[in-house]
Amino acid sequence: MKISSRGASVLMAAALLGLAGCAGGGDDNEAAPPAAPETSAMPESSAMPTAGESSAAAGSVDLKTANSSLGEIVVDGKGMTVYYFTKDEKDSGVSNCTGDCIVAWPPVLTESDSPKVDGVTAEIGTIETPEGKKQVTIDGMPVYYWQKDTKPGDVTGQNVNEVWYVVAPDGTMIR
Repeated sequence: MKISSRGASVLMAAALLGLAGCAGGGDDNEAAPPAAPETSAMPESSAMPTAGESSAAAGSVDLKTANSSLGEIVVDGKGMTVYYFTKDEKDSGVSNCTGDCIVAWPPVLTESDSPKVDGVTAEIGTIETPEGKKQVTIDGMPVYYWQKDTKPGDVTGQNVNEVWYVVAPDGTMIR
């Protein structure tokens, strides 16, 4: 079947109107979600990386510092807070967070043997996860995200079960 360019334009316009109708579809009283602030450190989605994702994009820092309600803390390159798990042993080379724990507390991963930092004065390294990935360590302790931190600056994992704590730039555990 042959369609004129005018007919094709009409069909395209109708299709776009149909798609636009699918996008709205809610109560006119609902407020649109707020736009995320623009910053080069923000992730495309403000959600925390999953256990299989690297914490920082190539060429950016893996860890940096940020001011929070708990003072100056260590965050990943996207601004997501990182935590220590007190059941880990310093310099053991392994994480004690496994099974359901790793679902709630994904490891901070990197692609590099020498993660890049900005403002973090503690010793930074890596350990190998059971899946063969590189988990970032601060002063010999693995670091993690908290699944309930949904945006940069969240520190909702602080003191969870009295075993999870944010990290200061010098590597001390903020209790």
